[in-house]
Amino acid sequence: MAETTFDVIVIGGGPGGYVAAIRASQLGLKTAVVERDSLGGICLNWGCIPTKALLRTSEVYHLMHNASDFGLKADGINFDIDAIVKRSRGVASRLSGGVGMLLKKNKVTVIKGEASLLKGVAAPVVMVGKDKYSAKHVILATGARARTVPAAGLEPDGDKIWTYREAMVPKEMPKSLLVIGSGAIGIEFASFYNTMGADTTVVEMMDRVLPVEDEEISKLAAKSFKQQGMKLKVSTQVEKLEKLAKTVKVHLKDAKGKAEIVEVEKVILAIGIVGNVEKLGLEALGVKVDRGHVVNDGFGRTNIKGLYAIGDVAGPPWLAHKASHEGVICVEKIAGQKVHAFETGNIPGCTYCHPQVASVGMTEAAAKAAGHKVKVGKFPFVGNGKAIALGDDQGLVKTVFDEKTGELLGAHMIGAEVTELIQGYVVARQLETTEEELMHTVFPHPTLSEMMHESVLDAYGKTLHM
Repeated sequence: MAETTFDVIVIGGGPGGYVAAIRASQLGLKTAVVERDSLGGICLNWGCIPTKALLRTSEVYHLMHNASDFGLKADGINFDIDAIVKRSRGVASRLSGGVGMLLKKNKVTVIKGEASLLKGVAAPVVMVGKDKYSAKHVILATGARARTVPAAGLEPDGDKIWTYREAMVPKEMPKSLLVIGSGAIGIEFASFYNTMGADTTVVEMMDRVLPVEDEEISKLAAKSFKQQGMKLKVSTQVEKLEKLAKTVKVHLKDAKGKAEIVEVEKVILAIGIVGNVEKLGLEALGVKVDRGHVVNDGFGRTNIKGLYAIGDVAGPPWLAHKASHEGVICVEKIAGQKVHAFETGNIPGCTYCHPQVASVGMTEAAAKAAGHKVKVGKFPFVGNGKAIALGDDQGLVKTVFDEKTGELLGAHMIGAEVTELIQGYVVARQLETTEEELMHTVFPHPTLSEMMHESVLDAYGKTLHM
């Protein structure tokens, strides 16, 4: 007979859920994961991983078209969209299967089906179909989905109007498309389709693309996107979508009230996400939900005894690595370990467009608004030997320090491989490293990481190579 009683039941097998389950099992807690779809959640199956496979394809395609820059000849360059999608789906499938193996290795029970909650004694009772499961602790890790606005026609139809799901598996390459929203998801898809030859337009309500990034980085990104042929319409709202036989008319209005219509083959909705809080029984239990997300404290605890929430369903930042770390803190607290409450200040953000964008901590504007007197350092890619050798010398590394204490308040980058470089600053912030310690750190040569050193030096008037 199948087990029905556990120490911990995790609802959702995405990056937050499966990591929380593995860590709980490692700590000696009898653990189960309930998953209605594929293990790995949106990230592994329809988000982080398969999009990176697509973007890698576009990166190689870009390099092939610029082969002459490297003394190479490449003629008749073309692509097979079916093969591109097949590779992306294969990468996702491989990793999803790997999650299943990890859970089995760590003796975590996997329960397939859709969960709902009933009132229990120590914690809510979990129902999966007609089966009832109980635990001392229940963790919600149900993730989120693309936000839609049906009233304005901003709702996917699987044909002309896409979310990330449809955008990831195109049957053919559209000649034109418009992306609504210029956050990480929107810009990554815009970058992929633009590089592969689609006439690409991006519409953003805010006054700049990538609006959560440092303003200087946003401006450099916009300049690069425009040079690549992307059309950017900022401070602009979508009034409605009008579907025709083969195209979509997108009715726009800018901040000055000027109306415009853009006609494209496909529209991608990237206007944010909303937590998966429906059909769980949260209302009947009295679980506090704010704007589509379950409210928790720094340890994942909700207002209901024995019920926890982590990852995207618990609110921003909506990042896989945030969900995983939040899950670890949650179960370690459950297990009675001494852990610090979860904070988001050291969570890095990465956008895998071309050029890449990465950041951690405060922007320059946010630091000043918080009352800090700042010292800002910058170093351009054009001054770095490795970047020049790579043929990718456009970009910037920017660091923001507190003038009085030398605390690294934030770091912001745009350029080749910055999504890999940012972790150096993340570690520095986690260790509360000062500018002096960073200045005395030896960076290997020739590497892109040397720009991180030079940016720190520049903040204090000591830069060596510019």
